[in-house]
Amino acid sequence: MAVDPATEFSLDVPAEIGRESGEGPRAGAGPWRLGMRRLRRNRVALAFGVVFLLMVGTAIAAPLWSKYVAERGVAEGKTTDTVVIDGKETDVVSEDSIPIGPTWGAKYFLGADANGRDVMVRLLYGGRNSLLIGVGAAIITTLVAMTLGLFAGFFRGWTDGVIRNLLDVMWSFPVVILGVALGVALALGGLQLGPISIEGGSKAIPLLIIAFVYVPYMARPVRGQVLALREKEFVDAARAQGAGPFRIMFTELLPNLASTLVVFFTLLVANAILLEAALSFLGAGVQPPETSWGTLLDSGVERIATAPHLTIVPGLMLVVTVLALNVFGDGVRDAFDPRAKVRIEH
Repeated sequence: MAVDPATEFSLDVPAEIGRESGEGPRAGAGPWRLGMRRLRRNRVALAFGVVFLLMVGTAIAAPLWSKYVAERGVAEGKTTDTVVIDGKETDVVSEDSIPIGPTWGAKYFLGADANGRDVMVRLLYGGRNSLLIGVGAAIITTLVAMTLGLFAGFFRGWTDGVIRNLLDVMWSFPVVILGVALGVALALGGLQLGPISIEGGSKAIPLLIIAFVYVPYMARPVRGQVLALREKEFVDAARAQGAGPFRIMFTELLPNLASTLVVFFTLLVANAILLEAALSFLGAGVQPPETSWGTLLDSGVERIATAPHLTIVPGLMLVVTVLALNVFGDGVRDAFDPRAKVRIEH
């Protein structure tokens, strides 16, 4: 029986849409293209992503501000310095040991601390350290959690039992308590990993601690997703073609985990920055003379009554950065994994 061309229809929906819009036939969009399309429509998430990039840019520009604007280093300061405000020469630190507040000028733009150091310079350098630790810890956590989740979910049996029990033990400790315990212990004696030796005051200590404590929060969901994916037809087809377990894990399963890993990574950066600030505030993170937003908060709390800018400024930077990352991370989650409810609980 002949089919009337006028009544003929096609199941190729993207091609039909393309013909109706006058663009001609086009192939169906893949998951990454669909995710990017959803993300571009989320103006709020993109706006907060731009805010985070601006925060990163200001932190990267710390040496430029220090050299050409403030004309002093991060640890350089004198309590006997003076600055001209409204044509009047003013002591940076008064006789009552009260530092000046924001001058909104080239020097001491956001005021000084009790040692006569420029708060703006220390804030920018502290942001560099906080962002470096946060992003670095998130990268290490993603790599370790991805590997553990793949091995536990794919091999199952005793491999899954060992990894799952290890993750459960780590999961049973709140991240702040576990981080403080490890931070205090390693800050005293450092860390020795075979031929690798890390001093107690190194920024690598809080970076590794934060990366370690967040592993179960990512590895457990990855393991669950691998357990479901390993039963799919494309895995059976790969086995039938003679593919080994490692080839299946890293060429078949891992690409299907990419969107989940991207979503988790964005949210992990925000949580890692926040945890670094908490550890440094409690004395178990970045150690002096290094600075971070957490150490600035710690030193500012002591003078919150006489010099509130020492607490307000780093606190505001921390809130804006974490808020921007969380909103952008929620947008990424909604775009690339709209049916999932990814959360990183403390």
